[in-house]
Amino acid sequence: SNETFVTDLTKMPHLLMAGATGQGKSVGLNAILVSLLYKKHPSQIKFVLVDPKKVELTLFNKIERHFLAKLPGSEEAIITDTKKVVATLNSLCIEMDERYELLKEAQVRNIKEYNAKFISRRLNPENGHRYLPYIVLVVDEFADLIMTAGREVETPIARLAQLARAIGIHLIIATQRPSVNIITGTIKANFPARIAFRVTSKVDSRTILDSGGAEQLIGRGDMLLSTGNDLIRIQCAFVDTPEVDGITEFIGAQRGYPEALLLPEVPTEDGDSADFDDGDRDSMFEDAARLVVQTQQGSTSMIQRKLKLGYNRAGRIVDQLEAAGILGPFEGSKARRVMVPNEQALEAMLNPAEAGEGL
Repeated sequence: SNETFVTDLTKMPHLLMAGATGQGKSVGLNAILVSLLYKKHPSQIKFVLVDPKKVELTLFNKIERHFLAKLPGSEEAIITDTKKVVATLNSLCIEMDERYELLKEAQVRNIKEYNAKFISRRLNPENGHRYLPYIVLVVDEFADLIMTAGREVETPIARLAQLARAIGIHLIIATQRPSVNIITGTIKANFPARIAFRVTSKVDSRTILDSGGAEQLIGRGDMLLSTGNDLIRIQCAFVDTPEVDGITEFIGAQRGYPEALLLPEVPTEDGDSADFDDGDRDSMFEDAARLVVQTQQGSTSMIQRKLKLGYNRAGRIVDQLEAAGILGPFEGSKARRVMVPNEQALEAMLNPAEAGEGL
């Protein structure tokens, strides 16, 4: 119909983009990012950019102090290293839980109501209340993440996709072909909005949109947008590199914040921030230690299941077990090694004073 098409990301609430190589996914991502930069002030929106290709999103480095969010202590705001991706996703889960706590205290149901209440001075900053910017997580080439980090990426993304929309965290994920082994049913169910660029076969089109059609597109930014019930055919705007460069240069030259927005710190897997005092230990620490030694299995999901805990709390307990020397270091997708052979040795570690008296 030759009209400009505009849609609201908060209503989507997450977006899945897919299409064959060279059909315009990265240009589409640039168009979305640039339109958000034009629309919002740096105080209202922050981006978490994940770029396994290392070259697609580097132009946005210039606006780090204005529009980007990153982990404390990391040098670059744009994440290219898979290990950091897992930490960042877990950090976003912590941020999500913290935001839900704030909403609960403020007795509101979503980020819009919360910010309106905060601006009208009905929430006290001394009680930890603050203005909450929207956070948009952008992943260019999700398939690469799944291949390198596997299931560790999947759990936090599924949690964010299910729960994060009310507190203003939105996901935009681009991948070449969202097959079942790349994007599981859980994640897919939470991405009602899908964009399909041209694909090579009808099967691929069905995988993305649950209907045919994407294989007949012309390519070069010709795309189908599915928002649950109907398909709309759109020509994506072409935003080339010099244009993105000019925009980021212009924003970067203006006065920004002292640094990028810092996300909550995650206890690291190699024990960097895992020097826990006994006083900081979780109340379920000893139960978890006994469970781990009895089963000789050191996985977060097992602790979560058997002790009926949430993901973040189970993760913290695993870090505490590692700091105490009960579990070995993180080894990718494999379960951690249990360093204590039996329960007697564990009791001696947990209660060294009593073990000494017995001798």
